[in-house]
Amino acid sequence: MESANTHTMIKLFETLPEQIQERVLEHMRKYIQEIQDELKWSQSFSRTQNRLVAFAQQAKKEIAEGKATPMDISQL
Repeated sequence: MESANTHTMIKLFETLPEQIQERVLEHMRKYIQEIQDELKWSQSFSRTQNRLVAFAQQAKKEIAEGKATPMDISQL
């Protein structure tokens, strides 16, 4: 099913010379892939956000109780 936005994009695309269409298509492929990757990261982060908050709270508790020690970067 073609939306109004899709129809508009196709019409704009068709006004371009073929060589330019190829360049635009390549840019669009990359752009769409980047958007899909961002969506995956956002979905992944939203699924783990509660766990990250719990880990942060645990770390704060351990710091307050004196159980945490500063990280020595030279030991990495």
